[in-house]
Amino acid sequence: MKKSFFLLVLLTACTSGGQVVVNQLGYYPGQEKIAIVDASFQGSFRVVDHQKGTTVFEGTAGEVFSSLFSDKERTRLDFTSLDSSGIYRIVTEQGMESPAFRIGDSILAPLASAALEAFFLQRSTPGHPDTVVLVHASAASQERPEGTIIASAGGWYDAGDYNKYIVNASYTTGLILAGYEQYPGYALNRRLLDEVMYNLQWSLTMQDPADGGVYHKLTTPEFEAFIKPGACKKPRYVVQKSVTATLDFAASMAQAARIYRDIEDHSSTAAVMVKAAEAAFCWALEHPDALYNQFRMNEQFTPAIQTGAYGDLSAKDDFFWASCELYLTTGNEAYLDKALEYAPEKFTAPTWRDVYGLGVFALLTHNKATPAMKEQLIAFCDSVVSLAGGAPFASSYGNSARDFYWGCLSESCCSNAISLLYGFSQTGNRDYLMQAYHNMDYLLGRNPTGYCYVTGTGSKSPQNPHHRLAATDDIPGPLPGFLVGGPNPARQDGCVYPSDLPDECYLDVVEAFASNEIAINWNATLLHLAIALEELSQLL
Repeated sequence: MKKSFFLLVLLTACTSGGQVVVNQLGYYPGQEKIAIVDASFQGSFRVVDHQKGTTVFEGTAGEVFSSLFSDKERTRLDFTSLDSSGIYRIVTEQGMESPAFRIGDSILAPLASAALEAFFLQRSTPGHPDTVVLVHASAASQERPEGTIIASAGGWYDAGDYNKYIVNASYTTGLILAGYEQYPGYALNRRLLDEVMYNLQWSLTMQDPADGGVYHKLTTPEFEAFIKPGACKKPRYVVQKSVTATLDFAASMAQAARIYRDIEDHSSTAAVMVKAAEAAFCWALEHPDALYNQFRMNEQFTPAIQTGAYGDLSAKDDFFWASCELYLTTGNEAYLDKALEYAPEKFTAPTWRDVYGLGVFALLTHNKATPAMKEQLIAFCDSVVSLAGGAPFASSYGNSARDFYWGCLSESCCSNAISLLYGFSQTGNRDYLMQAYHNMDYLLGRNPTGYCYVTGTGSKSPQNPHHRLAATDDIPGPLPGFLVGGPNPARQDGCVYPSDLPDECYLDVVEAFASNEIAINWNATLLHLAIALEELSQLL
């Protein structure tokens, strides 16, 4: 299965170093096209045909920018006016070169396809059939006492581990389906819907049919070692019902029901989803303080659970998102009233921990957002665009130490870009559109490390992600199409990194989970953004 879907992966003869960094997949003809020399440079540069070596464009070095984190300087090379299709590389008069890249149509279509295929590769079956799952003491009820065996098959593994978490799974499907509604012309939408349905059907098994509450996660007590899925022997449990898991489940089910009810193969499942969503919302209203606190849970119940917590301090954003989706699906004004009760005071780009943005996206797509919500989104977009001024890598992302943390490439770089595109849909402001492309350029190679941060992509990409499936499958190399977390100066993994600079603190080894893990929510942002930029390229 480890095959790349990218044209540029064939260009292995090109330089993969960081002398001149570019988006290694390439640029659309109408896109702003910028490369960065990783030094102060004055002089000329050429864009040459990669195969023939002939010069197709000549230019002079642009402005020199100082790093915000060190004494390094970077020089901007602008070749925006080159719009002829082809495969090229950049050569400076001193002989510095870039990796090969393409100019043409459908630049990001292969990326979107591979990011979607990654979800198929991340399926939990047949590795974990999950036909024998135990009810943990924290999740016990009269109808399902501790130790009750239930079946909870399907769903995607969450990240580099083998567990499944409702909060993150719901956020993931929610963001993917938001992209489906916003960009209905995507060529692989039916394939996308089939893949998302696989995860939704698992999510339905995580709801207690007796009361509508939803188990927080399906997990082993501790993370499995780096062994094949079939070699895993630890018992698997469903753990405590939580208000955040239940609300995120309700939101994603209501959203999915709205989409799948018009598809013949899935219309009956959609009817089940509506009922499941409403039952979950009722449970949440009755248990608004049932936040997941793994530390406290482990003080009361055994076995102790040590896997990813996905805990939260508030469910207000989850109430908002669920209310928005239920209102749009059912038309019940009571849900709209509840959404307005929990409406945010400012826009924030969506992450698994803060899903306000998903509710706003849904309302915007269906022309139900309030004027205040639109104004908040525009204010957010303006603030993001302002960050691009004086940016060494010509991107609004990556200009503050706060931009780099666990999962930053998804939760800041991609999510901000996605939000810019919703702002563009409301205003037509092309600065928002262009900055979204620049964030993708950063992600795909125009950055301080020179890495294209998606496995199997470009000429220099992660080879050793923290990913149990890839590390144990006896086939060299990573599974393709996965976005890694990105530079993370916190280095929670304890590894020795080659640099402690915030934007260069990245390590491509399996042990470096703080910067080199993969996760379904991160891939959801990659997929949504790739689809969006591909679909919007006709407007460049």
